[in-house]
Amino acid sequence: MKLQFKEQQFQKDAVQAVVNCFDGQPLKTNRFTLERSGEIIRRAKHAATGVNELFDKEIFEEIGYRNTPIQITETHILENIRKIQSANEIHESLAIERPREDKNRSYHLTIEMETGTGKTYTYIRTMYELHKKYGWSKYIVIVPSIAIREGVFKSFQLTQDHFQELYGHKIAPFIYNSSSPQDIENFASDNRISVMIINTQAFNARGADSRRIYQELDQFGTRKPIEIISQTNPILIIDEPQSVDGAKTLESMQDFKPLFSIRYSATHRVEYNKVYRLDALDAYNKRLVKKIQVKGISLKSSTGTSGYLYLEQIILSTNKPPVALVEFEQRSSQGVKRVRKKLEQGANLFEHSGEMPAYKNIIIEEINGALNKIIVGGNDIFPGDILNDKNDNTLRRVQIRETILSHLKKEKQLYQKGVKVLSLFFIDSVERYRKYDENGEESLGEYAQIFEEEYNNAKNDFLDLFHQEYNDYLKNTDINQVYKGYFPSYFSYLERDNAKHIHEGYFAVDKKKKRMVDPSLKKNSEDSDDVSAYDLIMKDKERLLSFEEPVRFIFSHSALKEGWDNPNVFQICTLKNPEGGSEIRRRQEVGRGMRLCVNQDGVRLDYQMLGDEVHKTNILTIIASESYETFAKGLQNEIASTLKDRPQKVDIDFFLSKVIVNEKGEKYRITSQDALSIYKLLYKSDIITAEDKLTTYGKEIVEKETIPLPENLETYRSSVVNLLKSVFTENTFKPENERATLTIRPNENFKKKEFQDLWKKINLKTIYEVKFDTPKLIEESVNLINNDLHIADMVYEVKTGEQKTEGTKQDLDSGTHITQSSTERFKLKSNPYHNTLYDVVGEIENQTNLTRKTIVAILKRIQSQKFYLVSKNPEEFIAKISKIINEAKAKLIINNIVYHKIEEEYDAVTVFTNDNTVLRDAINLKKHIYDHLTSDSNIETEFAKALEQSVEVVVYAKLPKSFYITTPVGRYSPDWAIVFDKEKVRYIYFVAETKGSDSSMDLRGTENLKIHCAKVHFEEIAGADVKYDVITNYDKLMELVQLK
Repeated sequence: MKLQFKEQQFQKDAVQAVVNCFDGQPLKTNRFTLERSGEIIRRAKHAATGVNELFDKEIFEEIGYRNTPIQITETHILENIRKIQSANEIHESLAIERPREDKNRSYHLTIEMETGTGKTYTYIRTMYELHKKYGWSKYIVIVPSIAIREGVFKSFQLTQDHFQELYGHKIAPFIYNSSSPQDIENFASDNRISVMIINTQAFNARGADSRRIYQELDQFGTRKPIEIISQTNPILIIDEPQSVDGAKTLESMQDFKPLFSIRYSATHRVEYNKVYRLDALDAYNKRLVKKIQVKGISLKSSTGTSGYLYLEQIILSTNKPPVALVEFEQRSSQGVKRVRKKLEQGANLFEHSGEMPAYKNIIIEEINGALNKIIVGGNDIFPGDILNDKNDNTLRRVQIRETILSHLKKEKQLYQKGVKVLSLFFIDSVERYRKYDENGEESLGEYAQIFEEEYNNAKNDFLDLFHQEYNDYLKNTDINQVYKGYFPSYFSYLERDNAKHIHEGYFAVDKKKKRMVDPSLKKNSEDSDDVSAYDLIMKDKERLLSFEEPVRFIFSHSALKEGWDNPNVFQICTLKNPEGGSEIRRRQEVGRGMRLCVNQDGVRLDYQMLGDEVHKTNILTIIASESYETFAKGLQNEIASTLKDRPQKVDIDFFLSKVIVNEKGEKYRITSQDALSIYKLLYKSDIITAEDKLTTYGKEIVEKETIPLPENLETYRSSVVNLLKSVFTENTFKPENERATLTIRPNENFKKKEFQDLWKKINLKTIYEVKFDTPKLIEESVNLINNDLHIADMVYEVKTGEQKTEGTKQDLDSGTHITQSSTERFKLKSNPYHNTLYDVVGEIENQTNLTRKTIVAILKRIQSQKFYLVSKNPEEFIAKISKIINEAKAKLIINNIVYHKIEEEYDAVTVFTNDNTVLRDAINLKKHIYDHLTSDSNIETEFAKALEQSVEVVVYAKLPKSFYITTPVGRYSPDWAIVFDKEKVRYIYFVAETKGSDSSMDLRGTENLKIHCAKVHFEEIAGADVKYDVITNYDKLMELVQLK
C-alpha cells in the first residue's frame, strides 16, 4: 500500500502566495568558495616535510552554492505582499513586519493552514516553485520537536515520487546531526535543492551537543558548522512557530543568516505579513478535514437508586416500542457480576438483578426514544450516564467498549469502500497495556485485558445482529432477486482475526531489555522527544492502512500524540483524566485524526472523489472521558479563540467600504447606501437575526449563492457571497453528539408495490456520449472572449489618516485615535510579471482539457487588444480565458449530449440499506421509506413536511448520494423520488431536485449542465413514465404533476 498524492488547488494557492511575494526577482544561481582549511593545513605540513604535493587550485576554489540575494526593493516586496493580501481577503500590512530579535532585517511570511490539510506537502512544493522561478535552492526546516521532525522527514520520503513526476527531480533531505558534519558539506556544495531538517534543541539548548554547531570541529576541518550553513543564506521554513518563538530561539535563528523565513501553522501566536489563510472555518467549509462527532460519558450519583447502572443506548424499531440497552449488577451462584441486557419499559431491576437490595423498587418507568432518555426513580438518565460508581476502572472499561462499538459500526460501513478503519487509544503508562516479569516475559496489562474481553463480546453481538438482518432479508426477498453482493466480505474480515492480533502498542523501546517503556518527557511539557517511539510509528504508518495487516486498534502513550497523524484514524479515546493539560487540549486531541481517509489504493476520499458524501464517510468520533456538553463547549471555545480575526456579525459596518469584484474584473467599493440595502434585504429574508448573526437557514442560502441582492450589485454576487462565507458563527464547529444519532433502515413503505414500481423505472444505469463540434467551440469561445474578457489595471491605494486633536485612552484601546481622512488610488506603473515566463497555452490546456491545437486556434482568432491583456496580468488572463472556454464547452455539451441505457442497474438494498445515520430529533415521517429525514437542509425539511401533509402523495424517498447519474462535470444525485395517487394526478412518478431557485439563470453553469443531463438520462430510461424537474417548493411540484 502506497499513499497517493494529488494536486489540490488550495495547496497550490498557498504556494503561489509565497512565490508571488518576490515577483520581479531575477532567476539566478549564486556560488561562493567553500573553504577547506583543514585540507590546506594538511597539505602545507606535507610540503614542509619534503613531500612533493602541490596546492591544487581546486582546494581554494571548491564551489559552494548559496541563495541569490533579494534584488528587489523592500517597497516592491511590500507592494507584492499587499496585493496578495487583498486578493486573499487578509488584513493588509502597513509596513514589512519583523520580530524585534531579527538583527538581519530579513523578511518573514506567515501561512495559516489548518491541521490535516497538508502543510508539509505545501512547503515542500513551495521549495520546488521558488527554485524553479528564482533559483533558490538552500532550505532549512526548523521544527519544535523530534515528533514533528520525524514526521516531516517521513513526508519528504512519501512525496518523493509525486514531486519527481511534477518537477523531474527528487529532494533528499537530511536530519542535522552534530556528529555528521559531512552532511553540511554536501548541503553547501550541492547545486540541487538541498534541505536540512533541524529541531530547535540542536542549536538553541545549553548542552554540549547543541553547542557543537558553533564550535570549530576537527572532523570538519577546524571549521564551524554554523559558518558554512550561514554562507548559503538559506530560506528558513519554520514549522509550528508558536512553539519556537522564544526570544532566545529567534535570536539563534538569525545566526543562519536566512534570506527570509516562512512560518507555517494552524495556531500562530504572532503573525508577520500573513499572505495565505486556510483556518478551521475554511477547512471545514471546503470539506478538507473530517467532521467531528463526540461520544460523552458522565459519572453521576442518583437519589433514585444506590445500585450501579449504565445506559449504553436506546434502540429504536420501525414496528416495536423502543428498548434500553443497560448494564447493571446481577447476583448469581458465582457471586455478583455486571451484565448488559435489552430491557423494555416497566422492567423491574430488582427482579433482573437477582433481588439485590440496591435495586429494590427500581423500575424503568419510561423509555423515550425521541428525547433519547429513560426515567428511573424519577430521574432522567441519558446514554453515556454511569450511575453510582466513581471507580476509574469502570469509566475506562466503558470508554474502551464504546470505542469498539463505534469502530465496528464504522468498519462495516467503510469496508466496502476499501477503507481500513483504525482506532487510537492514548494512555499514560505502558504498564496498563503491557507488563513484564523479572525474566522479561510479557503479559497483558489491565487495559489490554479489558479490550480483549469487550472486543470479543461486541464482535459476537455484531455477528449475531448481522445474521439476523441477513435472514430477514432472505425471508422477504424472492430467491431469484437476492443480490449476490449483499453478503459482504466484511464479515469474513471480522471473523478472520483473533482479538489478541488486532491491537498493538506503540511506546518507547528499551533496546537493551527489548521491551516497551514509557517515553521520556521534555522538560516542563506533556510531550516526548523519544526517537525510538517515533521510529516505530513512522515505519508502520502505511502498513497499518492495509487490510492485510490485522492491527486496527492502537494503544500509544499520550506523550507521543504529536507523532500520530494517520489518515484512517476514525476513533480517538484518551484513557486519562481530562482535568488540567493544555489550553487547547481538545483541539490537539481531535487534530490527530482530522486528515481525510485513504482507500486500499492509497487514494484520498475527498470532495473530488465523493462530492457531498465526503462528511458521511469522513467522521472522527472522540470517546471523551467527560460529558458531550462539556467536551463540545470546550472544543468550540478552543477553535473560536483561533478565529478572533473573523467577523462574527453581519451588520452595516461589515459591508461598508468593502471592495467587491465582478466577473469582468471590475472593482467596486460598497457605499453606505449599498450596505444598508444589503443589510435590510438579508434581515427581511431571515438570513440574519435581530442580533446580526447568520441564521441556520441563512448559512444554507449563502452556501447555495441565492441570497437576495440590490439590483445594482447583482453582477457582484459571487464576491458578496464570499464576504458572507467569511463570517464565523459559534455553531459551525459544534461537534455532533454520536449518542443522538441512529442508523436508519428502510421501513414498510419501501416494500410497497408503488415504490418498487417506481424503482424499477429509475434504477437503470446509462452511459453518455458527447458529439463535439470543435469548429463551433472555437467560434463560440472567440465570441465570448471578445465580448467578456476584461482585466483591470493594477492599482494601489494610499489611505491618509491623522490623530484626533484630543485623544482619550478609550480611543487608543479601540484603535480610533487615528482616523482615516482620505483615500487615493494610483495605477501601478511597474509590471511585476515582466521577468516571468508563462506557458500560456499549456496552462489553458490544463484547465480546459482541450488540445493545444484547439487553444492556439482560439487565441489566434481573438481580437489583438484582448490578446495583449496577457501582459497586464498573465495569471488572471489564463484563469479568465479558461473559464470562458469551459462555459462555451458546457453550452455545446448541453446541445450535443446523448445517453444510452446499459444492462447494469442499481440494487435497492445496497442503495437504501447503507448504514447512514440521522439525528434522533430529525422529523418523524409516515410516507417516506425511512422513519426519519436524512437531511439537515431547511429547504428539504419544509418540502418533506409538505409531502407528508399531501393527500396526493402515496410514498416518497430522499434519494441517497450513492444513487447517481454520471455527467461530463461529475456525478449528480437527484433529491427525491415521489409516487402520487394515480386517481388524483396526471403524472404518477416524479423525480425532483429542490433548489432555492428554479430559474436556469440563477443556477451555476455546472449545476445547469447536470440538471440537463438528468433530464436526458430519465427520458432515455423511462420515457414519459417518469417526469424529472427542478422545483422550489411543493406548490411548484403540484403545477407540474397536474391534478386531474
